[in-house]
Amino acid sequence: MNNGLKTGFISLLLFAVVLALSSLYVVPQGYASLVLRLGKLETNSDGSVANFGPGLHKKIPILNTVKIFDTRLQTLDIKPSPIVTKEKKNVIVDYYAKWRIEDLAKFYKNTSGNVYTAENLLEQFLNSSIRAEFGKRTIKDVVSADRADVREILLTRANDKAVELGMHVIDVRIKGIELPASTSSAIFQSMRANMEKLANRHRADGRGAADAIQAEADKDAAVIIATAQSKGEKIRAAGAAKAEKIYVDAYKLSPDFFAFYRSLKAYEKAFSNKNDIMVLNQEGQFFEYFKNSSGLAGVSSTK
Repeated sequence: MNNGLKTGFISLLLFAVVLALSSLYVVPQGYASLVLRLGKLETNSDGSVANFGPGLHKKIPILNTVKIFDTRLQTLDIKPSPIVTKEKKNVIVDYYAKWRIEDLAKFYKNTSGNVYTAENLLEQFLNSSIRAEFGKRTIKDVVSADRADVREILLTRANDKAVELGMHVIDVRIKGIELPASTSSAIFQSMRANMEKLANRHRADGRGAADAIQAEADKDAAVIIATAQSKGEKIRAAGAAKAEKIYVDAYKLSPDFFAFYRSLKAYEKAFSNKNDIMVLNQEGQFFEYFKNSSGLAGVSSTK
């Protein structure tokens, strides 16, 4: 075999190898492919678009073009942006979406197979949806009770849009809600005013309760004092009556001694102050016991 035939044979062999390699392609695990023939998607016998999963597949060189797509779960991390709430306060919302390709043919037709285009369209729709939902709610709602509701609404609406693009949104999550400095200050002042109002109400309730307790205590004290005074008056009256009875009984036992005792008390009271001067009639009843050395009133002394 001369050199010309050898060269031709080797060239033919290389061409056959290149042709064979060009007729095969590999789809990695987690990916899927579409085959285009002269720019049109190849279809199955039933008219549906043919797509090929992981493995080794064949194609017609030059006529066929292969588009390989990542069908695994993708993360769309959306750049945080300011959103206005119901009370016209700005909040910075940081959130993301998890999605994957559901319908490969529809995805290719509506996005030209460009993942950036698909994510851009989905991000625009999500931004519009989250602005609409936050615009219906206060800051308190979106950071507490309604946060789960907002997530469910966003997920439902995102899938309504994603299905048109051949995509499926698995989840939408709000990572964080931050408040700008001006909004934080306004909210702090509002919270402080609300807490002061609550504290004032508690103080007023406390003062009212204290006044009621004090009034009840004063009433009880007045009743106790009045009852004690009434009992005291009754006891004093009973004592005075008992003393009077004792005096009367004693007087009945010895009228002369009782008269003498009363005179002594009168003398004691009359002569208690040495500076007093009294001008009295010696014949008066006051000096009855001074004139009778026997100590008996109405009896003249013999001496």
